[in-house]
Amino acid sequence: MVRRESNTMESTDVGAQAQERSLKRVAAKDSMNGGDRIFLPITVKQEVPSEKQKLYCNEEEANFIRSLVLYKDPAIVVVNKPPGMAVQGGIGIKTSLDELAAACLSYDHSEPPRLVHRLDRDSSGILVLGRTQISATVLHSIFREKTCGAKDDIDNEERILQRKYWALVIGSPRRPKGLISAPLGKVVVDNGKSDRITIIDNPQNMSAQLAITEYQVIKSSCHGFTWIELSPLTGRKHQLRVHCAEALGTPIVGDLKYGWQAHRNLKQLPCSMKSNENPTKGKTVPFGLDLESGSISEKHPHLHLHCKQTVLPNVSEALQNVQFSSNYDLSEVESLELVAPLPSHMQRSWDILNS
Repeated sequence: MVRRESNTMESTDVGAQAQERSLKRVAAKDSMNGGDRIFLPITVKQEVPSEKQKLYCNEEEANFIRSLVLYKDPAIVVVNKPPGMAVQGGIGIKTSLDELAAACLSYDHSEPPRLVHRLDRDSSGILVLGRTQISATVLHSIFREKTCGAKDDIDNEERILQRKYWALVIGSPRRPKGLISAPLGKVVVDNGKSDRITIIDNPQNMSAQLAITEYQVIKSSCHGFTWIELSPLTGRKHQLRVHCAEALGTPIVGDLKYGWQAHRNLKQLPCSMKSNENPTKGKTVPFGLDLESGSISEKHPHLHLHCKQTVLPNVSEALQNVQFSSNYDLSEVESLELVAPLPSHMQRSWDILNS
């Protein structure tokens, strides 16, 4: 429903150049030319408010958001994102972490924190935000270069950005550690009603995106579960979930999108291993989040995927010492190591399997 009006020049019978304006449908891959005009359907104006309303948080909500902060300095603020909270707004999302951070985590800055990367709604763990426009730009370049230079970064032990996720998977990988290099692409399913990411067998496919993940087994259980550590060298949508489910054949616990069949065949834990306590009793969490249930002792476990550790350059130090430029070598800057504790449902699953 989006149209572009372009200027085209056509020759007349007398050899002169005449300007013709035409409306054409816009494709996602199209680039715009100077002078082009874009036409949107009238429903866009009706549904998007002319001025975005600033989100207001009460004291309980603000204290909860601030309790998620793991680290802050003049350049960045780092939070331990809870499972079930969307990072960005969208259809059907009432509150998102970027809006809440703008309302509660500005502290002494006049600018709100800015997103520089994302986590899936149902996953949890370390989320880095830039506190200024300059620091956000630097962080964007760090996360972008990580994906763009992934092929050359495989054997590099001194990567300027390192992220380690913990996941509980169904089954066990054939090898205790390894490297997954499987390109990903989007396919449409359910007669066009939805889409999903999958491994693309033909790397020459135009929709295929390079996706590389290192993995290592942390601990195996005799009950058919395995804890693994995942280190993504690229940042593709649903990369870890698809690599676990399709490349390793071990879908992540709670991931019904990519592991529904494994969950259907999953055997219930022995009653002696299940927790008898009611963790939700007497506890309320803002924004309707359910942070206590969802372990493997329950019929419908939550997604067990958590960004546990991130190492990145100390952007604040870099901006204090030098005038940042695109060719500045961030590998020379001291690194920050950030660690986020497991969410409650994953910690209980860990305790259950170790009991």
